[in-house]
Amino acid sequence: MRILIVDDHPLTRQALSALLTQHEFDVVGEAADGEQAIECAGRLRPELVLLDLSMPGLDGLEALPRLREAAPECEVVVLTASGTEQNLLGAIRGGAAGYLLKSEPPERIVEFLRGVGRGEAALSGTVARGLLEQIRDGVGREGGVPESIGSALSAREVEVLLLLDEHLGTDEIAKRLFISEHTVRSHVKSLLRKLGVSSRREALEALASARV
Repeated sequence: MRILIVDDHPLTRQALSALLTQHEFDVVGEAADGEQAIECAGRLRPELVLLDLSMPGLDGLEALPRLREAAPECEVVVLTASGTEQNLLGAIRGGAAGYLLKSEPPERIVEFLRGVGRGEAALSGTVARGLLEQIRDGVGREGGVPESIGSALSAREVEVLLLLDEHLGTDEIAKRLFISEHTVRSHVKSLLRKLGVSSRREALEALASARV
């Protein structure tokens, strides 16, 4: 996987580059701020951008949607020290495929990034729990995902299920989440399997039943 590393600390970029190269990722570039990241993404066309949020000038949250525009086929994974609700939801809304904390062991970061290459969401454990709680509690019972359903799914699969519930097609979901249609289909296939159903219609029926 071709990776662009974005972090304003040179030592952090160097350590991440060494770690990922050691595990056979292809680090195609590094950037020290949001503006440089956008330029590099458009020029280098990475498959994945590993993005810190706290940078001088254009920070990660502001840069994220512009990164997705500069390289529409790439995935963006946030790697940051901050797990605040505001940053998490801002990153997800901006199209991030993952949100990892820098406190994660290096081996776990490698595993998460490999998962993104397979179409999976990458969320640190505490982050995933916080996101699911926000979705369950903040959206409301009628429009949210009850725990009986949400506990079986990843955070990204919950998002996809909610968009299916809005009667969006694969192409519309892909545009909404800034991911490829292939990745949407992978998430749908996974959530159907986890819910023990064979079609999108049955998944929505299971969701409706759980909300009663």
